[in-house]
Amino acid sequence: MLELRSPSDSLRVVKQKLEEYMQNGARLGWLLDAPRKQVHIYRPGHSLQVLDNPTKLSGGPVLKGFVLILAQVWAAMERKKND
Repeated sequence: MLELRSPSDSLRVVKQKLEEYMQNGARLGWLLDAPRKQVHIYRPGHSLQVLDNPTKLSGGPVLKGFVLILAQVWAAMERKKND
């Protein structure tokens, strides 16, 4: 599960949405907080992990071989903000 928070989204509301997904059986959740360039990683049985300005994310055992290049996401969000 991936959620992208835009500047107009409430961080609290988006976090609640991710927590609901996890309670309903999601095995991996990523909350991309574009305004802060942070990633909140949700996994069952693990504490919430928050990364500051990571360049990429690995899908790990849930999404074997998948890598999300965040530098491209952050750049696109910056372009959108400046338009």
